[in-house]
Amino acid sequence: MHAVPVILAEELTRCFGAFIAVNRIQVTVQPGEVFGLLGANGAGKTTAIRMLCGMLPPTAGRIQVAGVDMVRYARRARGQIGYVAQRFSLYGDLTVLENLKLQAGLYGLTGDRRRDRLAEVLRLLDLSDRREVMAGALPLGYKQRLGLAAALLHEPRVLFLDEPTSGVDPMARQRFWELIYALADGGIGILVTTHYMDEALFCDRLALMQAGRIVAEGTPDELLRRPLPTPILALDSPDAVAFEQLAQRWPEVREIIPHAGQLRIRLHAGTDLAALRMRLDAVAAEHHLTVTGVRPVAPELEDIFVAVLEENEG
Repeated sequence: MHAVPVILAEELTRCFGAFIAVNRIQVTVQPGEVFGLLGANGAGKTTAIRMLCGMLPPTAGRIQVAGVDMVRYARRARGQIGYVAQRFSLYGDLTVLENLKLQAGLYGLTGDRRRDRLAEVLRLLDLSDRREVMAGALPLGYKQRLGLAAALLHEPRVLFLDEPTSGVDPMARQRFWELIYALADGGIGILVTTHYMDEALFCDRLALMQAGRIVAEGTPDELLRRPLPTPILALDSPDAVAFEQLAQRWPEVREIIPHAGQLRIRLHAGTDLAALRMRLDAVAAEHHLTVTGVRPVAPELEDIFVAVLEENEG
């Protein structure tokens, strides 16, 4: 028997006048699953999250969160939700503990449960030794931890994280994702938006939004196995800068990306790779450049997403 989804949205639509911000999307998140929602600014991610959290009524469609109809019983459903915004939204002129006590009161926590939950989230988020620090004086990574601690006080079944590590240093990002995994292991369904491709790989499933629609969805492995219409070559050369300047003018070349000491050359569909290799060798000989290796390479997640976006724009 399949578990009941903690997030279920069907034909979810939001219009602002004649503008369709979210266009009939489907979203399903299971307990213990980390679901990533990706897309450029303006793709509709924030509008979708606001509807799923009950902050914005949909124009059309159905939403269930933790088994509760979000459209008809938004207040009841919101009691099962934790939400961490991209921007720090707590009070900078209160201490860590004062902020958490205030949030506990808003959630209706009292007595022993209030004391136990405060102690637990301080421990879980490594904030115990900073409980008396003013929230506004915290580094950005700790501000995000405090936001997550506040969102977890009432033990929600669903957690929404909107760009939770934007601007955070790499070590703090890694620690934050370790916490996300631990929460998912505990059965919480998590929907996260991110623009970091390495973070997208951490998700169990991904959906790519463009112009209000979901245009690709699957596990990271499934998406990476999608056939790519634009082949990619990796060029290793100590003269990579010179090659980049020369190859940018070639009609076969769609994009050149300096990558980890090499050039990743994305080609137009139908390019004759053998003929292109001969051309590279001829150019290298003519300009006295050195080529140490040329080989087709498998696409990365960002390559797949760029190809999907270009296909849908076309």
